[in-house]
Amino acid sequence: QVQIEESGGGLVQPGGSLRLSCAASLSIFSIYIVGWYRQAPGQQREMVAQILHDGNTFYADSVKGRFTISRDNAKSTVYLQMNGLRPEDTALYYCNAARGPGDFWGQGTQVTVSS
Repeated sequence: QVQIEESGGGLVQPGGSLRLSCAASLSIFSIYIVGWYRQAPGQQREMVAQILHDGNTFYADSVKGRFTISRDNAKSTVYLQMNGLRPEDTALYYCNAARGPGDFWGQGTQVTVSS
């Protein structure tokens, strides 16, 4: 059974930083496209950052220059370094791993940015 587990969320003041981790129990993890998504109350889930199997990355305009996605295939883990956090970054952050018919989601980790 595939497991996707996010960690690293929490409460942080505006301007602060957090690093989210996404650990996956997937064989051949390196071939998966892995993305971070977020959903704030009353809003649709949106893509935040994505990293392809070849290391190419994509970011939502709202987080460009502040967030960095990276992967460690040896640990089957993807990270999201979030700097310069803003109150509007507050949301439940989900990790997704996808390849062909495989599409796996974690339960999410809460990020709250507030003074």
